[in-house]
Amino acid sequence: MIGKGGFESDSGENGPRTESDGAAARLDRLVAQARAAALWEQAWPLLWRGLGVVLLFLILSWAGVWLDLPPLWRQLGLAVLAVLLVAALLPLVHVRRIERRSALTRLDREASARDPALRHGPASTAQDTLAVGAADSGSRALWALHQSRAARAVAALRVGPPRPGMTRHDPFALRAGLVVAAVASLFAAGPEWRERIAAAFDWQEPAAPGPNFRVDGWIDPPLYTRLPPLLIAMDGTDQHLRAPVNAQLIVRIAGQGKAAANTTLTPNAGLVPVPGQEQRPDLREERYRIVGAAELTIVTPAGRQRLTVDAIPDRPPEVTAVGGPEVNGRGTFNLTYRAKDDYGISSAEAEIAPIKPGRSLVPLPHINLALPADASGETDTKTLVDLTDNAWSGARVRYRITVKDEAGQEARTPETEITLPARPFRDPLARALAEDRRRLVTAPDSDRPWVQAALDALLVAPEMFTPQPAVFLGLKTATERLRRARSDSELVAVADLLWEMALKIEDGDLSDAEKQLRQAQDRLKEAIDRNAPDDEIKRLTQDLKQALDKFLSEMAQKQGRDPGKTGERQQQNGQQSKTVTPQDLDKMIQDMADAMKRGDTAEAQRLMDQLRNVLENLQTAERGSRSDQSSREMQKQMRDLDAMAKEQQGLRDQTYKDGQEQRGGQRQPKSGQQQGQRGQQPGQKQQGQQGQGQQGQSQQGDAGERQQALRQRLEELEQRMKENGMRGEQGLSDAEDAMREAENALKQGDSGEAVDAQGRALDGLKKGAEGMAQQMQEMAEGQGQGEGQQEGGQQPGQQGQAGARDDDPLGRPTRGRDMSDGRVRVPTADESAVQRARRIMEELRRKLGDPSRPREELDYFERLLRRN
Repeated sequence: MIGKGGFESDSGENGPRTESDGAAARLDRLVAQARAAALWEQAWPLLWRGLGVVLLFLILSWAGVWLDLPPLWRQLGLAVLAVLLVAALLPLVHVRRIERRSALTRLDREASARDPALRHGPASTAQDTLAVGAADSGSRALWALHQSRAARAVAALRVGPPRPGMTRHDPFALRAGLVVAAVASLFAAGPEWRERIAAAFDWQEPAAPGPNFRVDGWIDPPLYTRLPPLLIAMDGTDQHLRAPVNAQLIVRIAGQGKAAANTTLTPNAGLVPVPGQEQRPDLREERYRIVGAAELTIVTPAGRQRLTVDAIPDRPPEVTAVGGPEVNGRGTFNLTYRAKDDYGISSAEAEIAPIKPGRSLVPLPHINLALPADASGETDTKTLVDLTDNAWSGARVRYRITVKDEAGQEARTPETEITLPARPFRDPLARALAEDRRRLVTAPDSDRPWVQAALDALLVAPEMFTPQPAVFLGLKTATERLRRARSDSELVAVADLLWEMALKIEDGDLSDAEKQLRQAQDRLKEAIDRNAPDDEIKRLTQDLKQALDKFLSEMAQKQGRDPGKTGERQQQNGQQSKTVTPQDLDKMIQDMADAMKRGDTAEAQRLMDQLRNVLENLQTAERGSRSDQSSREMQKQMRDLDAMAKEQQGLRDQTYKDGQEQRGGQRQPKSGQQQGQRGQQPGQKQQGQQGQGQQGQSQQGDAGERQQALRQRLEELEQRMKENGMRGEQGLSDAEDAMREAENALKQGDSGEAVDAQGRALDGLKKGAEGMAQQMQEMAEGQGQGEGQQEGGQQPGQQGQAGARDDDPLGRPTRGRDMSDGRVRVPTADESAVQRARRIMEELRRKLGDPSRPREELDYFERLLRRN
């Protein structure tokens, strides 16, 4: 370039040209980017329409729509989607690239929006040329300066991102819904997503199905057997099975057509037809009850199959009575039996029948017995029976135990004659009134005159028989009512009045609390037996706690003791006393309620029986503690003997210690002591040894006197034992002789001999204590048998009584119980679980018999049935 001064300036020409070339290249790139952004803004709304059609196809595929459509509908569906795709993408043909001037305008607009300093259109300015004044150097210089500034502005330009304006093209945001639906259907398809897409392009017709019918068979054992159903494989092969008698053989033919209609069943005599489900056009069911060796021939168009079933017999139950009624102190009693059956006992009862037939005012008591935990016949089943309020208590009856199994078969024990245990009455008048009531109720025709005469006799001398005015008035009322009675209901009212008077005379107001407690126990036990709702169990449990608190409170008031210790019970039988506190009773009630909440009915029933047994023993022990003076005296003697043994042991230890000190004082002194004693005279040394000997003899003399006093106390104890009717114990005699030897040895200063004799005395005292305990047990048993002797030789046991030597503190028998024998039985499935399993299998068989279901589903159902 030739400057105005006539010379060429390289710096003026080359510099701006290089800068202008770089700006032009950058401007070209910016123009290309602006064109691409504008092209995308035109194409993206159209491309999204096609993408929406693709997403719609994926949604339909992953949702499994193609799986449920026949091939023709799949083709039609794909054709519709293809047309929609073409219609959505066809407008792309009209998309054109924008002109350069439009691209520069876009760059200027974005630059001014981003930086106000660039609002003069730098991109368009960079493309401008000098129109006039090209020959003028000044114009050229200004133009070069302008171009330089434009080049610097171009360097600052940027192309913004495309703005397709999807909110304008899709104002309802349907594109987001398609994306969410596609993702959800993909999760629903899971690992089958490829197969479901390919199903849209599977246009082949499915293979023709086989015969439209199915034959299934199974055997349902009776519910009480708790055995699972047996599935019969209908594969055309002969089968041989074993099933309990009374089981049901079920064959179900599902489907329609000639194949299903031509299927025939031929049973033998071991199968008895029973009604099944109502016949339907597409379902036929045949049911047979297995009564013996069964054989069934099944003929289908596919072949012939024979099924043979061996019937497992249901043997009748066996029952054995374990002893007679075991009477408790209050007149309640325990009935114990052993029962054996194949599948379990369904009911057990004690049948009572009168010895002489005749009319009675009330029916004989019906006694339901507890069922055995298992039907192996190895364990005893005990039931606490309370007939103290029943008018038949104390009557002579015939008695036997009858058990039944679920099949209705019975077993009975031999019939024996017993006297039903009755409540004992200490008061003679109360006992007489209870006897009059029994005779009036059980034999009203023959014994009514006798009862009338007995009541009249009691009124002859009121000062002797009925000194209380209330009792006299009550007896007079009962006598007059009996004399005027004309119907059985009036006689029953007289009997009830006699019983209420007997209870009032015997126990005063305690009988009311006792009756309420018993009623609360009966209501709760009945609710547990019928599996009552939780609300009812909670309410009855609260009633039982209130009745128990009232009973214990009134018992404590009557006995003059602290109510907090009312629950303690003691049985003086030679062993340590065993106690039950009110807190223990409350815990038993709470445990029982918790067992019902978790559905453990068996545990709740066990706790209920245990609670009733404890309460019976509590009253028995309380009554025995008031009357058994001899037992308390024997307990006192046992405590005295224990104290003497401890004193003898202490005396022996003291004797041994004194002997050791005496021998230590007579030993040769040590070297240090010898040096200190060298200056002593022989007479002084001898005199010191004599002083030590006199002191030792004085201590042994005191021990001898203590030994003599101990021997005299033992002699007095033996004398008191003989006065109480106990025989002498050889161990105590040996202990007395050994004490006498120790006494003499101590007086003579022979401590070694005294220690040996005192050791023999301790052994004798120990043996004597064991013998005394054995005698007390035998006397307690003899006294219990004498008080509870039943007519006809029935010997009530002491099981269940508080403090009995074979019972634990809660009154449960411990004889023969080995806690480490490992006899743990897994509970069998209950009936509800069996029924639930059968309902599930019934539903599987129903679905398996539907030929319209897919083959894969039918195979799955069949695998489930074969596994079970």
